[in-house]
Amino acid sequence: MSLSGLPVVMVLASGRGERFAASGGGTHKLQALLAGKPVLQHTLQAVAASGLPWHLEDAGHPGMGDCIAAAVRATPGASGWLVLPGDLPLVQAATLRAVADALARHSVVVPLFKGARGHPVGFSAACRDALLDLKGDQGAASVVRAQAALKAVGFIDVVDEGAVTDIDTLEDLRRAEALFRPAQ
Repeated sequence: MSLSGLPVVMVLASGRGERFAASGGGTHKLQALLAGKPVLQHTLQAVAASGLPWHLEDAGHPGMGDCIAAAVRATPGASGWLVLPGDLPLVQAATLRAVADALARHSVVVPLFKGARGHPVGFSAACRDALLDLKGDQGAASVVRAQAALKAVGFIDVVDEGAVTDIDTLEDLRRAEALFRPAQ
């Protein structure tokens, strides 16, 4: 697969959404409606608008680490990866592009919104083996820590509240709905 030297946005959509169900959600959180469309559809629209290649990882996996490793295996020609959980429907295409651009200078890129760490987190090809080794629920935090020890992590400030607005509960969905209108 030729990916033109661009990092691939890995949209992670294989979680069980248990917290959403426990909060009273009657459907899977990625299928919950936000402004009349499923949460995942909003996320995918931002990814498509970014112009970056992308991969939807929606097969069932035991944990986020397993999901990330599977997505890396599915995109062997990638120059890097942006890890984007599917439950960030307000993320902006500009944020995805900014993280992708910053990967030219860092092994790992973490966006910050008002000092809070967000998504997508970018990983260069130098992180490939570590990402492939991920398992369980911890995601890629261990990879970020290892790269931080090498002083290879870059933090970029973004003006995108969507980078930190995930949907884990019905309350999160209501908050996203309130934020959605001003963003349009």
